[in-house]
Amino acid sequence: MIKNKSRFLFIVFFLIAVISNAQFKQLAKKLIEDNKPLSQSDIVAGLKEALVVGTNKSADILGVTDGYYKDELVKILLPPEADIIVKNINKISGGSALLEDVLLKINRAAEDAVSEAKPIFINSIKSMTISDGFEILKGEDNAATQYLHKTTYNQLFELYRPKIKASVEKKLVGNVSTDESWKQITGKWNDIAKSTIGQIAGFKPVEIELDEYLTNKALDGLFLKIEAEEKLIRKNPAARVSNILKKVFGSLDK
Repeated sequence: MIKNKSRFLFIVFFLIAVISNAQFKQLAKKLIEDNKPLSQSDIVAGLKEALVVGTNKSADILGVTDGYYKDELVKILLPPEADIIVKNINKISGGSALLEDVLLKINRAAEDAVSEAKPIFINSIKSMTISDGFEILKGEDNAATQYLHKTTYNQLFELYRPKIKASVEKKLVGNVSTDESWKQITGKWNDIAKSTIGQIAGFKPVEIELDEYLTNKALDGLFLKIEAEEKLIRKNPAARVSNILKKVFGSLDK
């Protein structure tokens, strides 16, 4: 530490001897700023910006046609309670086509909602406090995402769910809503499950709040993308698109 400090002071005094006063002031200021330790406000500003960058990029990726549907990491499938339907879909006339249509509409609903929820999600980042900064900066590769998930998920869910519900009820593919398709496929299945043959076979009716399930899955996918962006910013200098990101996360490279 003493050796490094002496070297820094030597450079400053050397500059005094070889350059003009105006030039010295400018260069010395830069040297001092570059060697200045990160303040708490620097860290929080950097973390917030990282999350803004991550949430914006994630929403942009997911909020387009096939953003969810063709991404196997976040594609939304039917609820686990409906596994029995998938396994026995051939027992329903035209079941396979109906099932794929439902999956398409479910993912379209999530894609439709995520772009509208983007500003709501970004506003949630304001909940980060200065006292959390150093712990998050030195934490795991997804520490900021974990913090954001822990402190904002419930509030975000309440704000996000109405948009998912509206999307579920919106006429999308074939002028039919996701909710209508879901009720159609579960209705047909429940008719079988409640029949004498279905009861003998041990089939169970499927009863689930579709918009609640979709909201959870859509947010899970969004947080997964944000986590990937956070890891990228932490590990890849090229992903640090602003000076504050370079300053804060660059400190981790030393």
